Amino acid sequence: MTILSFGSARTGRAGGDTQHRLGRRGSDLPVRVIEIADPSDGGYLLVFGEPRDGCLVRVHSRCLYGEGLGSDDCDCGAELTESMDRIQQEGAGVLAYLEQEGRGAGLIWKARGYRESELSGADTFDSYRRLGLDIDARRYDAAALALRELGLIRVRLLTNNPDKCRALDAAGIAVDPIALTIALNTVRGRRYLQAKRRHRRHTIPADPSADVVPEPTPRSWWPPRRRR
Repeated sequence: MTILSFGSARTGRAGGDTQHRLGRRGSDLPVRVIEIADPSDGGYLLVFGEPRDGCLVRVHSRCLYGEGLGSDDCDCGAELTESMDRIQQEGAGVLAYLEQEGRGAGLIWKARGYRESELSGADTFDSYRRLGLDIDARRYDAAALALRELGLIRVRLLTNNPDKCRALDAAGIAVDPIALTIALNTVRGRRYLQAKRRHRRHTIPADPSADVVPEPTPRSWWPPRRRR
């Protein structure tokens, strides 16, 4: 396995070393913060410990409702917590934290989408369409390139989202996807999970009691390109 090393070039915007120790759940681990400079899909790499090829990676979009407000109807906070638990248990890994609130639409449009769903009964994807929005405007190319620039060529990616796998694969990173199975107990939460399964082919278990729309014809959720 290749052990990655991060020199002075891999620091924050101001040029100073960002390495420090993060205390979490009774223990701590070293972390470095690296900016992903992109006007639409930027954010930060948080590099924990000394990752090796094949390390755990989480590519995560910011979600105030799930992470900060503790929403019962969203799986984002639980996915981030589970990802961090696994990375901390292994002592190394990478979190790509992207400023992509509301699937790239922003917090205001996210709130408008929720309101449209409450008024119409549509799921949040169809509500975005009603509002004239892209149902998911996020791209992961910048995050994939940042991971590749760390020297990673093989990762275990904590995700249910095939778009993230495709982006890393296109950047030359071999991906072993690890699905995150999050259970939500509210009706809205369970319907939201099924909407992600239906609209974006996320690897989420079927829940017939929450999904009144017929399932699409099954197909491969992530066909990786053939490597030469």
